[in-house]
Amino acid sequence: MNQMSARPAIEAALRNPKLMAAAVALSENRLEDAEPLLRGHLRQAPTDVAAIRMMAELAARVGRLKDSEALLRRALELTPDFGAARANLATILYKQNRFPEALEHLNAVLAEGGDNPVQQNLKAAALGRIGGYEEAIALYQELTTRFPEHAKLWMSYGHMLKTVGHQDESVAAYRRALAVEPTLGEVWWSLANLKTTSFSDEDVAAMEAALTSPSLGAEDAYHLHFALGKAMEERSNHDAAFTHYERANALRSAELQYDPHTVRTQVDKIIAACTPEFLGARVGQGHAAHDPIFIIGMPRAGSTLIEQILASHSMVEGTMELPDIPAMALREGRGTDWIDALAGFSTADVERLGAEFIERTRIQRKTDTPFFIDKLPNNWNYLAFIRLILPNAKIIDARRHPLDCCFSNYRQHFAKGQAFSYDLAHMGQYYADYVRLMDHFDAVAPGYVYRVIHEQLLENPEGEIRTLLAFLGLPFEESCLNFHQNKRAVRTASSEQVRRPINRDGVDQWKPYAAHLEPLKQALGPYWHAYPA
Repeated sequence: MNQMSARPAIEAALRNPKLMAAAVALSENRLEDAEPLLRGHLRQAPTDVAAIRMMAELAARVGRLKDSEALLRRALELTPDFGAARANLATILYKQNRFPEALEHLNAVLAEGGDNPVQQNLKAAALGRIGGYEEAIALYQELTTRFPEHAKLWMSYGHMLKTVGHQDESVAAYRRALAVEPTLGEVWWSLANLKTTSFSDEDVAAMEAALTSPSLGAEDAYHLHFALGKAMEERSNHDAAFTHYERANALRSAELQYDPHTVRTQVDKIIAACTPEFLGARVGQGHAAHDPIFIIGMPRAGSTLIEQILASHSMVEGTMELPDIPAMALREGRGTDWIDALAGFSTADVERLGAEFIERTRIQRKTDTPFFIDKLPNNWNYLAFIRLILPNAKIIDARRHPLDCCFSNYRQHFAKGQAFSYDLAHMGQYYADYVRLMDHFDAVAPGYVYRVIHEQLLENPEGEIRTLLAFLGLPFEESCLNFHQNKRAVRTASSEQVRRPINRDGVDQWKPYAAHLEPLKQALGPYWHAYPA
């Protein structure tokens, strides 16, 4: 195939009225105008890499990341020197949680293009997602020195410092961001999300003033409301706190448009498919690896605490919330439901998929310990997939009182995912569906899932830890009791909490808000009465 240089195509695009009109439409987010212009042009000039890149941008804007990736790869096949397309591809790969591939392309772009702060910022973020914290922090230090008036750089730097446990430096970075841009709601929320810091009256006044800014967007507004909810809670003004949480969640829920029936339907299908006969016919299949430990359940249920305890054992490595199981399952669905694909898996398929998971997650492992942890809570919904491809993996279900757990989610803004958590009724139904599926696996595969009851762990840490380690086949080590001394990086909202000794601060936090939680109780049905049975 003849390869071309990107420059002539870009120069030609600048002289083409249709492509310029499409570019203007893209810049104004008029995608319905840009798409027919681009499609018409590409029918006439299918190898025009400038138009291909613009179509890739359009696909990315509407969430068709795979289409965008394919278009960008086609542009690079035609013009390997097209640095802008390669940088776009790195971004698309990052959005698909394919961080090592994104880094490969970013390094190539930076090697060719030299000093590009946007790409260096993305590189730092990608490094953070694969555990390259030291290099990421060094990049952020350089970037914030060069661009001290860039608030979001300071915010990203603060996030990375928080992850590695440098809390004072993290707070300082967040404060620098606010000095530049006082209305940047995500920074206020990031301070609240440290959980161990408090807001001054001056902070409250600054946040309330930011909410009155005429140019304030919805994203800044809901972050500010979440942060003000935390500030009011610190002052024991629970009604005011709930009002802020309610406003924040309403804004975020309207943005995400979550449909609670999707998960309920999926759980129904899994229960119908995963009968004792179905599982029994597949005994002995799958990849033989024993090293994965999956911690599943609801977010804010104590999974980070369990991970920190286990990662303090000499034979266990904590990684992070890995995206691989959902990505693989959804891919295997091939555009349909992955649950329907389960029955068609051959012995070779489940062996191949289990091996793929082990290989995909190798980049996250920094030691040669016999076991490693994937603590993505939402993997509970993919337990059937895990059971088939990795039958020897250990499963730990982190379970916390439904009202404490769900209300803790309601007070939390997640960077992405967890769309169910921004409405009390949606959250109650999600929790109920999760417990229903765990009950099913308890019935069809007794002993497969080990349940850690959060309150019991807080009450009797040594006894519960010894029993948990026995389930994993591991000897007891004192370091598991002293988990708070572990200096490992932690990315979740509980990062600062697990750096403290075990405490009961989070128990019964729902009670001051009881009058507001009726929609949650109704959606939970009997589950909040029956806990922990």
